Amino acid sequence: MFQDEFEALTHPYLAHAWARRGADLRVEAPGQARKVAMIGALDVAAGTLVVETSRTKRSSDFIALLARLDELYGPRPGRRTRPVVIVLDNGPIHTSKASRAALQARPWLSVEWLPKYAPELNDIEHVRRDLKRHFLAHQTFRDPDHLDEAIQTAVKTSTRSAKRKRVWTSESLLRQWRSAYGCAASLAVADDPIVPGGRLTNG
Repeated sequence: MFQDEFEALTHPYLAHAWARRGADLRVEAPGQARKVAMIGALDVAAGTLVVETSRTKRSSDFIALLARLDELYGPRPGRRTRPVVIVLDNGPIHTSKASRAALQARPWLSVEWLPKYAPELNDIEHVRRDLKRHFLAHQTFRDPDHLDEAIQTAVKTSTRSAKRKRVWTSESLLRQWRSAYGCAASLAVADDPIVPGGRLTNG
């Protein structure tokens, strides 16, 4: 499972679009842009996307996402609990004292820490791009609530599409790591699963 945070604005995001030769695409954008943060987790095995929206992007928002993952994947009477691996970057929203405590309180959830400055290794980045390009582009939203509704609709539609495609495989991330860090690279995790200590080693 890959996790990250990103934002959308009430003012339009401009993406590639068809237009007559010499004509500029114009979208009205009155007033001041306001943002909505998306705190998301991509379940690559099931092809599902879980997103919590917020007006902020803080540790408390990340912990709210973990609570949502509790409902979907955590221990429940009569439900078989399977270990889940979540891939995180080293941003402060993940490494704060509160976030580390929340992660440690969930023994069913293991953490893999990405190397620093390596967003290309996070598969949810592709989802972020697609959400903005295909569902939120070239639109002006009245207010954050209107944008929030559009995000939720986009997430549902994107999830249905991802389930149909299932283009991700368990080997794709390893291939990216090997390409970026050498053909013999493998991921090694520090003894403490909560403190960011993931490092790349050869062998």
